[in-house]
Amino acid sequence: MERVLGIGGYFIRAADPEALSAWYRDCLGLDPDPHGAWRQADGPTVFAAFEAGTDYFGSASQQTMLNFRVRDLDAMLGQLGESGARVSDEVQEMAGVGRFGWVSDPEGNRVELWEPA
Repeated sequence: MERVLGIGGYFIRAADPEALSAWYRDCLGLDPDPHGAWRQADGPTVFAAFEAGTDYFGSASQQTMLNFRVRDLDAMLGQLGESGARVSDEVQEMAGVGRFGWVSDPEGNRVELWEPA
């Protein structure tokens, strides 16, 4: 059986694609090449389905949530807060998995940040 090799892209609707792309570049450091390709660091990628009624993604209208691995969650959340981003006060820790925090991008999409254990 053929299998997928990894995530090839994540696509998001935006009222202002240029501004939203700039936010991801300037606030999270996601800097793709001119074709949109972003070479990320090696590490795990989690794929998980959630119950339809979950509030974990924030707004009920948000059907997916992007999760980024970070080296230092506290530093990243502080940096985002200083830039004026809407950062959640909540930080969760899962034994053996790591720590999680959240920020909302300028269009209201909740983004999860993960500092692996």
